[in-house]
Amino acid sequence: MLRRLFYVALAAAAFVGLVSATGAMIGVSVLARAGTAERLAQATAPEIRGITRWFNSGPLTLAQLRGKVVMVDFWTYGCINCIRTLPHVVDLYNKYRDKGFVVIGVHAPEFDRERSAASVAATIKRHHITYPVAQDNNFATWKAYSNRYWPAQYIIDRQGHIVFRHAGEGAYDIMEQTVRRLLAAEGEARGG
Repeated sequence: MLRRLFYVALAAAAFVGLVSATGAMIGVSVLARAGTAERLAQATAPEIRGITRWFNSGPLTLAQLRGKVVMVDFWTYGCINCIRTLPHVVDLYNKYRDKGFVVIGVHAPEFDRERSAASVAATIKRHHITYPVAQDNNFATWKAYSNRYWPAQYIIDRQGHIVFRHAGEGAYDIMEQTVRRLLAAEGEARGG
């Protein structure tokens, strides 16, 4: 836990240093409890890749989901911080799934014992996760996102751009506001 907090603080310091060193504002950094949240300059989301197994769905790609708002949620069942975020991610999914919002949970094991598909399935059942979960035992998607934290959430707009990322617990209101804003923007574009 202490190691994770150190890396979160280091990432926040690096982000703030980048903004002040360039004199340009490339995003808004928010410190939320023990986590960091950032609004990002429109980076294209890497494709989901190298998945060992899918739960609650067949294999998915972001290309298939273009036109939807997507959250990619990196977690592992042995991480207490991850377990604490699951109810919030589940609630967000349940609230907005019928409005064009999709969550893809990416289970990336922190320890070898967390590679078990049966244990991942049991955790999915225990926490009432009904959205697709990809088991990333080889860290292919993890590496594609240059992710370094458990938990971490990336919100992707309908055009496939990462518009928000968060590492750690918290920032749940900001995540929901981001999802709502992205869903509303599409509704306004359609005239509704």
